[in-house]
Amino acid sequence: MDIRFDGKIVLITGASTGIGSATAIEFAKSGAMVVVNYKQSKEAAEQVVNTIVKQGGSAIAIQADVSQAAEVKRLVQSTLDVYHNRIDILVNNAGSLIERRPFHEITEQLWDECMALNLKSIYLVSQAVVPVMKKQGYGRIINVSSIAARNGGGYGAGHYSAAKAGVLTFTKSMAKELAKTGITVNGVAPGVITTPFHDRFTSRELRESYKDMIPLGREGKAEEIAYSILFLASEYADYILGETIEINGGLLMD
Repeated sequence: MDIRFDGKIVLITGASTGIGSATAIEFAKSGAMVVVNYKQSKEAAEQVVNTIVKQGGSAIAIQADVSQAAEVKRLVQSTLDVYHNRIDILVNNAGSLIERRPFHEITEQLWDECMALNLKSIYLVSQAVVPVMKKQGYGRIINVSSIAARNGGGYGAGHYSAAKAGVLTFTKSMAKELAKTGITVNGVAPGVITTPFHDRFTSRELRESYKDMIPLGREGKAEEIAYSILFLASEYADYILGETIEINGGLLMD
């Protein structure tokens, strides 16, 4: 199965590291022109772009806080200005736990920040991109949720789990509303993946305990999430709608 995206324009939020950067690189390998969005990690985003360019691909980095409507508008317009008024594929990847806190210590500020980054951003960026896709009569949107949406996450991750659960439901709602416009919406839900996310938020001891529970006996690789995202954006997934693929090495099975 040879998945190609020659000439397609792909916008990936939160693409400077981890799953986002791996997805950007894989799309570029398959012929797409990629927008690497980042909020703060300018150097890391530029490194992703440099990697893509060295491999013969096309990419640009655009800074924007995707939890803010004005910055989302600027991000989308900048993409359209560079890539001839097209956006074919949107990967809503931006997200973070921000910090672990037990339920009784979650502040209103932390709750709101987590919801804005992980859930509100999907509404904002998708709403800004969908008119472009409707005009084209074609679009693919892939939302990144988490295993935490299904199992509640680890200790101190209630706010993050709730936001990612919202992503699951919002993916289905978007998919239903947009189905007849030529736009499909699906998602992926990573399990324990070797990324800076877990380097920051998960202790070595806890990660080892997770590995003992994963039937495949290891953490996933960022590229293994990217492969499923590319599949959902491809013609091979044209009849898949509102689904979220669980990618967790068997840690959670349905």
